[in-house]
Order: sequence, then C-alpha cells, then structure tokens
Amino acid sequence: MKHHPQSRNRFTPADSKHDNSPQGIAWVLLGMALLTVMDAIAKWLSATYPINEIVFFRSFFAFLPITLIVVLTGGRATLPTRRPGLHFLRGVLGLFTVSTFFLAISMMPLADATAVAFASPLFITALSVVLLGEQVGIRRWTAVLIGLVGVAIIIRPGTGVFQPAALLVLAAAFSYAVVGVLTRRLSYTESTAAIMVYTALVQTVLSGLSLPFSWVTPRIEHWPMLVGLGILGGFGQMCIVQAFRRAPASVIAPFEYSTIVWAIALGFLLWRELPDLWTIAGTVILIATGIYILHREVAQRRR
Repeated sequence: MKHHPQSRNRFTPADSKHDNSPQGIAWVLLGMALLTVMDAIAKWLSATYPINEIVFFRSFFAFLPITLIVVLTGGRATLPTRRPGLHFLRGVLGLFTVSTFFLAISMMPLADATAVAFASPLFITALSVVLLGEQVGIRRWTAVLIGLVGVAIIIRPGTGVFQPAALLVLAAAFSYAVVGVLTRRLSYTESTAAIMVYTALVQTVLSGLSLPFSWVTPRIEHWPMLVGLGILGGFGQMCIVQAFRRAPASVIAPFEYSTIVWAIALGFLLWRELPDLWTIAGTVILIATGIYILHREVAQRRR
C-alpha cells in the first residue's frame, strides 16, 4: 500500500516561491511507481517468507535512503523531537498498516488490493473531524458515502467473488488514514526527516522482536529483493515529499492514483492477474470521490 502506504506525507505544503507543477507531477509519478514495485516485491516474497520478516527487512533497509535524506536536509539538527509519544504511536500504526496490507496482497490480486486501499481519503475525511476538529460540509460527507458505495462494488460482500482479504485492506486503509492525520499533526512541529527516522526505528524494532518466532533464513538470490524493499520504500516516500514541496496538493494528489496503472501492469506481468469490470467501476468511483474531497478541502482552506 500503497501503499505501505503509511509514509506518504501529503501534508507538506508547497513553497509558493518554488511552485513548479511539472516537476511535482514527475516526482509523484516516480514515487508511486517505486512504491507499487515495492508492493509487488513484497507479494512475490510472501510465497517464501512470513509477513513479519518481509516487514522487518522493508523497515531496516529503509534506513539506507533515510540516512541520505537526513544528511541532505540538515543532519542531526533535524532530528530533535518534542513529541516522542506521537512518533511511537505513528510508528506502531504504520507497522500495522504495512503488515496488514502485505498480508492482504499475499492472498488477493495486487490491483484489487490497491483499488480497495483508495478508501483511505474517505477515512481521513471522517477522522479529521474527530481527531483534528476540522469542519466537513454536506458535500464532502456525500462524497464519502458515494465512495463507500465504490468500495462495496469492488469487494461485493455477500457474493461468491467476495475476498475476505479485502477486509484486511480496509483495515490497512483505515489505519493509514489515522497515520495521515497524525502526520498532519506532527508536521506542525517536526521535520520530515524526524518523522521518517522515528517511524522506521519503531517499525524495525517491533518487527524485529517477532523474528525468532517465524524466522526463515533468506536465500542468496532473494537478498537483492529484501534490500530493495527498503530502498524502494525510502526513495518512494522521498519522491512524494519532494512532489508536495514543489506543487500544491490540489495538483499533486490526483496523480497518486497512478498507482493503479502500475498495480494492474505488474499484476498481469507477474501473476497474470487482471481486475474485472466491477473492480474497475468501483475504482473509478473511489478515485472521483477522492479527488472531489481534495478539491473541497482546498476550497475550504482558501476560504
């Protein structure tokens, strides 16, 4: 998820003096491609390794790109924090998000899981009211309800094609939404580097504690993929941050949905998976409602 999806900081404002929408769009397209390839590698490895081990290597090797990011953005001076508890909570929820999504894609097509994960903006809208005290008007609530119809179309509960793993994706999407709201709150006082470092640290330690219970010694030919998980995840999130620094959210966010194109392509090339027409229809509804919710949020902030 995009997901692993927990590290995408859509709340970093673009500097109006350096607004460069073409560059921002290019960065977000690259970031979504890297993150979707990471998800595909995790799905491939899940046939051999337990999910907690895959998550550990994803978190541990993420320190390679994260260290580079810290060095380039100011070094240790960017890491002091006023909110260690909130960082820990974000790390725990991020770990749950990644673990749940990786488990889901090990049991269902990558494109289908990616489509269901698009429910996250709906949850973010609802949680912003509860956790941030933001006001949401009738139009955005209507968009949320329509988006939930899109989710129902994709997973089709009560039918023979229903995949229980889709409920795991919904759980991951909800958890990711909470992570997103926490990111918004942390971004008021914390640097992007600090948020990335403490999240990776919490996830590495907690996932590492579970390794003795299910350890499978990695095969030599799999090490490049295990290392690649962290590198792709780290550079993927860096690309997303760079995108939002160069262009407004209203320009960048719709291009995050390009992940479905990569998910369909990789799913077909690696596993001969293709979404059916119902999944495509539900995905279109979710993308449309997500973009509309963003549009209304931007309009509300301008007012």
